[in-house]
Amino acid sequence: MPVDYERPNGSGARHPSELDPEEASRRRFRRRWVVVSAVTAGVLLITSLLTVGLGRDPAQLATPLVGRHAPGFALRTLDGSSTVRLSDLRGQVVIVNFWASWCDPCREEHPALRAAWDRYRDRGVVIVGIVYDDSADNAEDFIRELGGDWPALDDPNSAAALAYGVYGIPETFFIGPDGRVAYRRVGPVSYALLSQQITRLLGERSV
Repeated sequence: MPVDYERPNGSGARHPSELDPEEASRRRFRRRWVVVSAVTAGVLLITSLLTVGLGRDPAQLATPLVGRHAPGFALRTLDGSSTVRLSDLRGQVVIVNFWASWCDPCREEHPALRAAWDRYRDRGVVIVGIVYDDSADNAEDFIRELGGDWPALDDPNSAAALAYGVYGIPETFFIGPDGRVAYRRVGPVSYALLSQQITRLLGERSV
């Protein structure tokens, strides 16, 4: 004969079969509400994080490269006539600009780069353009259209872009004569910004 053990002090959870239909329905509703609330809270949290991340100004994103030696590279020019090595440029102010022909902001910033190149090229400043995810033919057409004779380099498999942690083009790195990254800009550069950073780095070199 089954023994009906009494719960201590009459307490303890009752088996669902012991509940009346109305109480069982209320419990099922509460459980569903807890699950729905937890899922909703998770979705809202993820949405908030994405909104904050995507809503940030990319130009304000930090990079661990500032203050460190710039990643080295040895890349061929678009026409294949020569190789540019960052190590060969030590002692000069180097502006590394990642760009592409399909990039509208790259087109927007190009006149500023041309003006800075014309002004500072004979003062120990080198601009190096590294083509990002683009064909050599399209990049050369871009240069023929907009001008500019600073080195334009091919970056097979985006190896240099990965080394620099490129977030989105255009992206520009200012490297001091000591070979360290002094400043990084995500988005189009203005002539005022170029001049400000170049002048600062030239001043550091003369100390």
